[in-house]
Amino acid sequence: MKLYLKKVILCVFFLSPLFLFSQELISCSTGKINRFFNFKTNITSPHTVDVWLPEDYSSQKKYAVVYMQDGQMLFDSTTTWNKQEWKVDETVSKLIAENKIIDCIVVGIHNREEYRYADYFPEDILQKLSEEQQNEILNKQLKNSPSANTYLRFIAEELKPFIDTKYSTYTNKEHTLIMGSSMGGIISLYAMCKYPDVFGKAGCISTHWPVLSAKVFNLSKTMNIAEEFRKYISEKIDVSNHSVFYFDHGDKTLDSLYAPYQQKVDGLFKQKGFTKINFVSNKFPGDDHSEKSWSKRLYIPFEFLLRKEK
Repeated sequence: MKLYLKKVILCVFFLSPLFLFSQELISCSTGKINRFFNFKTNITSPHTVDVWLPEDYSSQKKYAVVYMQDGQMLFDSTTTWNKQEWKVDETVSKLIAENKIIDCIVVGIHNREEYRYADYFPEDILQKLSEEQQNEILNKQLKNSPSANTYLRFIAEELKPFIDTKYSTYTNKEHTLIMGSSMGGIISLYAMCKYPDVFGKAGCISTHWPVLSAKVFNLSKTMNIAEEFRKYISEKIDVSNHSVFYFDHGDKTLDSLYAPYQQKVDGLFKQKGFTKINFVSNKFPGDDHSEKSWSKRLYIPFEFLLRKEK
């Protein structure tokens, strides 16, 4: 188990009309993390945000930015609910040191726990369902008003401008990535549909295509949210937009449900002209739905999405 030092080295308070939060510099295995507590904005409720910087971070260089969902699960297993982590700091540091990817920083957005499903559920898809079906979803799963559009506005219109101002980043879409697992994969793909001029690349890990299970939640059997989402993707995704997508899944536990859905999505992307240059879909036999599995293969989407041009 890694030793993760929790000593606060620096505390700064940001007081402006838009931002009101505190910052702490936190030690990690490699690099450093700037943690912004309760990032309060004019758009949504507060999210804590971790910004990981590589060991040799310098304002004299430019960095790509990877926005990742479920930020509290990325760096420190001693603080997570299941004692697992993505090992983002170790993995990305190693890839940079081996000259396999371009320089980057990682922005981990903590989820709002009880609002996670509401934040990550594709809100536009909900509007395509009948009122009865919408009420079923709201009452039996979301529990809160849908907030995905608001959540993505926060990232695109407030968090990204803040990151680009405070750090030395490339601001174009080609160097702006969004990534997550399970429902975090769903919202990352949804972000590419909603903000195609902001996010240029997406990593969708163990994407939770069923979104809701009619069997588990006793929902209407005619409610095919995955199919509605595919139709939505087909309308929004265009190969001429020069976007890049990475998908993967395992075949154990919850991931055992994903193959039929992913195969249809793969077919959709191929029909729209995507090739191995801008689209990858991998299957990992033996991997389950956990940070332990995702951390083992995290280097693969990072290498694909941040590869250096030869």
